[in-house]
Amino acid sequence: MPDMKHIAGAMLALGLLAHAHAADKIAVDIALRGATLIDVAAGLAVKGKTVLLKGDSIVAVVDDAQLRSYAPKQTIRLPGKYLMPGLWDTHVHFGGGPELIDENKQLLPLYLAHGITTVRDCSGDLPDTVLAWRRQINAGQLEGPTIFTSGAKLEGLKPLWKGTIEVGTPQEVTRALDGLQAQQVDFVKITENTLKPELYLEALRQARERGMRTSGHIPVQLTLEQMADAGLGTIEHQSYLLRATTPREQELTDKEAMRESLQSYDEATARKAFSYLAARGTAIVPTLWGSRVTAYLDREDHTHDPALQYIGKGLRATYDWRVQRAAKDGPDAIAQRHAQFEQSAKLLPILQQQGVSIIAGTDAGFLNSFDYPGQALHDEIGLYVQYGLTPQQALQSAVINGPRFLGKLERYGSVAAGKAADLLVLDANPLQDIGATRRIRLVVSRGQVYDRAKLDQMLAEIRAWGAKQETAPAKS
Repeated sequence: MPDMKHIAGAMLALGLLAHAHAADKIAVDIALRGATLIDVAAGLAVKGKTVLLKGDSIVAVVDDAQLRSYAPKQTIRLPGKYLMPGLWDTHVHFGGGPELIDENKQLLPLYLAHGITTVRDCSGDLPDTVLAWRRQINAGQLEGPTIFTSGAKLEGLKPLWKGTIEVGTPQEVTRALDGLQAQQVDFVKITENTLKPELYLEALRQARERGMRTSGHIPVQLTLEQMADAGLGTIEHQSYLLRATTPREQELTDKEAMRESLQSYDEATARKAFSYLAARGTAIVPTLWGSRVTAYLDREDHTHDPALQYIGKGLRATYDWRVQRAAKDGPDAIAQRHAQFEQSAKLLPILQQQGVSIIAGTDAGFLNSFDYPGQALHDEIGLYVQYGLTPQQALQSAVINGPRFLGKLERYGSVAAGKAADLLVLDANPLQDIGATRRIRLVVSRGQVYDRAKLDQMLAEIRAWGAKQETAPAKS
């Protein structure tokens, strides 16, 4: 008959051993198991890995055999799903005046609900508000995507756009950059509405001396080569590249430059210009979707778009500006809109082949008609594939190239230890079909998990907020 004291002692020893093994395990918050990992840089779908999260970071990506070394508080099983980094929209706007701050704030969860875990704000007329949101989101006090922002943009005197820093002398450029640096902006946005060309170059020179990244529109008086030489980091809006696709670029300096660029397009000239941009490190943010919507307003009625239910009535009212302008165009102007969009879109594969970094951005926000925050990024990268990029290249534009521009690749761009816990889980493989990015099963933002039920709840709350706003009495 067994000695009961020996049995009891053995059981106690086993219990102590198990306790010791448990104590040796690394505590983590969440284990994401069973999904196929999408390596966007390599274009590979990797099976048999588990992603371990702690706080707002990825702790490790391990094989199943290594899981015994970890003690997750929660395990989420994702068989048949695809896991990739969260998406970036690197050209958005918040604005419309102080009275629309609440409507703009509703866009933050809308981005998350569409898998966009980071946005780059390219300046509207609420720069101080956006800077406050950036701080609150970073501190975990506000729900929304990580925000990188330019703060107020630089412009000339008496510009069309509100919310700008007006500069008319080199000394004013210096003061403007001093102020932006004090606010710790992530880059400097410069537009050309009334800014003198020589001051634009001066702003680029001073920003480069300070180590500040720059982004902007292209003045018609300057060539792309001049802008690249001056250190411009990103060209916003692909249509600006059309002037560099003609041997006549230097002479096309008036309002007819775009039309004449189309008429004298030369692919060899375009390739040479784009190679120059690539060599100087100047990237392009195409914003094709917003351009396409405006170009084809004569053919497409957006007044019943389902996405409108997520946009506040004040923001929807700002859409009228472009709609009304487009409605005044005659047949020639409409044909010009179509041709300009189509030719600029066709430059995508040439840009890719010549080594220019293409960074996905949409122009979504106030003023830009039917360019819906959140949804627009999926529309944007869908166009990239339609006009000649591969799904992998389109994904790279929305996952890797934005962080590279901002110098943040050590924290973003892949699913790996030390990276941000900003992740997207899909029902289908986006390397095979770019439309799979719309089939969202789960979003992780800063380590916070939003499953499909939570995402649907967020969307429902935004819709309900908008419906309540519609019936609220107008403010006197």
